[in-house]
Amino acid sequence: MWKALLDLIYPPMCLACAKVLPGVGALFCEPCDTALERLPPVCCRTCAEPGTFPGNTCPRCQTVPPPFSRAWAPFAHEGPVARAIHRFKYEDHPDLAAPLGALLADEARRFLKTAPGCVVALPLHVRRFRKRQYDQAHLLAGELAKATGRTAPVGWLTRTRETRRQVGLSEAERAGNVAGAFVASRAVKGQEVLLLDDVFTTGSTARAAAVALRNAGATRVEVLTLARAFTLA
Repeated sequence: MWKALLDLIYPPMCLACAKVLPGVGALFCEPCDTALERLPPVCCRTCAEPGTFPGNTCPRCQTVPPPFSRAWAPFAHEGPVARAIHRFKYEDHPDLAAPLGALLADEARRFLKTAPGCVVALPLHVRRFRKRQYDQAHLLAGELAKATGRTAPVGWLTRTRETRRQVGLSEAERAGNVAGAFVASRAVKGQEVLLLDDVFTTGSTARAAAVALRNAGATRVEVLTLARAFTLA
């Protein structure tokens, strides 16, 4: 009854364009749902970079093998999903964590069957957190854990210095920007960790975070994000 009342007062809206949705249970309006672009099935077996590569391994992973076992995302970082993530991160919509977490849990079911049970968010620095007032990756990690019966421990990974936004930086600049920017708690020792973020681009941030987790004793790190950018096209 309360949910019906809330839906009447605050009707559900499309995650991407904020259009009021006519039906119950839908996350996107019909035009946005039609425009969703899922990650192509042919991709790097380690980092999910879309494309056909010798040995199913992209040049980036071949040259410098990542410190995580595998990374994956259900969607390409395009169109409606990219707009939904932008609203979630930059337009003061922490309320989108629940529907995006449910979407991720549903779309990543196959990946999650063998993924670690501890979900660790890729955190913001405390200064950026104070400015934004919420950490979108932590919220998403909590919702994914709730939907899949996992745990989402807080404090296992910390960003120790503020870094520039990665947008617009070259790959080398991205790597240098986040190198040594994370430290992991001793609580990760002996644990398998599912590192969670919203978008995977070149993987520089995920690599830096995974290094910190492995240095602290994590036995395995896998990476899951909502969306994956195409970076080697």
